[in-house]
Amino acid sequence: MSGDDLQSISVICDDLDAALRHYTEELGFEVDEVFPADLPRLVVVSQGDQQVRLERASPATPHAAQPASASSIVTPATAGAWHAGRAGMAYRDLIPGRRQGRVIASHIRIPDGGPVSDYVHYHHVAFQIIFCVRGWVRVVYEDQGPSFVMEPGDCVLQPPQIRHRVLECSDGLEVVEISAPAEHRTIADRSLALPTDRLDRHRTYGGQRFVFHQASGAERVSGPTPGWETINTGISEATAGLGSVTVLRSATSNQPLRLAAGDGLSFQFVLRGAGRLQAGGKRDRPLGPCDAFVVPQDEDVLLTAGAAGMELLRVTLSGAGQGARADSVSLLRE
Repeated sequence: MSGDDLQSISVICDDLDAALRHYTEELGFEVDEVFPADLPRLVVVSQGDQQVRLERASPATPHAAQPASASSIVTPATAGAWHAGRAGMAYRDLIPGRRQGRVIASHIRIPDGGPVSDYVHYHHVAFQIIFCVRGWVRVVYEDQGPSFVMEPGDCVLQPPQIRHRVLECSDGLEVVEISAPAEHRTIADRSLALPTDRLDRHRTYGGQRFVFHQASGAERVSGPTPGWETINTGISEATAGLGSVTVLRSATSNQPLRLAAGDGLSFQFVLRGAGRLQAGGKRDRPLGPCDAFVVPQDEDVLLTAGAAGMELLRVTLSGAGQGARADSVSLLRE
């Protein structure tokens, strides 16, 4: 059925979550689109020739109250309220101000394991990765073979508009997701069943290749500073340098690691252990598991691991990789 055949209405909702449950669970509507995924303020559902645009009456923007810039941006594990997002997932913002809407880093969790209420969908993004922090999750991707399980330390690059679905997960699943731009459209594709019959490991989507990096057996390379080692996920090559994802490990306290942002984003998330961060000659900031920080563009920072060592996820985006501001704000007024 073409879009011209749909009878569309808009409903302003004081409780968007309750309205969505009513339309999908009680009336049998299906989700067509969500915007944005982390804290939806627009959900489009349809059934037959009827389409309903559910709009949140008072859009909540938990990131708006956070500072957009600081000499050193650190988000402690205890900071940031968890809020309900798409498909029953809970989200926590990791980058205050979201770099003026150019990029979002989310700590995502699903407390109760089992099947996930997801559907085949894709995102309008320039860059997007998922890194498994705790637990496990089964996912499936277009033209990439059967479903597979991601475990702690595993990472996927989700190229622009690749169709995919989250199938099931363990209790206490936690992942970090980084996307550019910060707000983007999530669109259901009910015409495609996953997995597909076709297998094409070299297919490109928006100029990028799908990557599934597995921590088990990953090669470790010494550096960039004595006492530290790096695990490369291959994402820089798959995005032609647009973004990179590495894991940095230090077995013991040692020479400080110097980190710089260059012309883009340098984001770090502490996976294990503890350390201290120094920026701009200011007093050291302690770091522990699930703390995150962004390196300011106008200065380097020094990271020193604690006596027991530490491990952190590092994601960098070039200036071009930091997507434009929200590509879908106009959806609320179409």
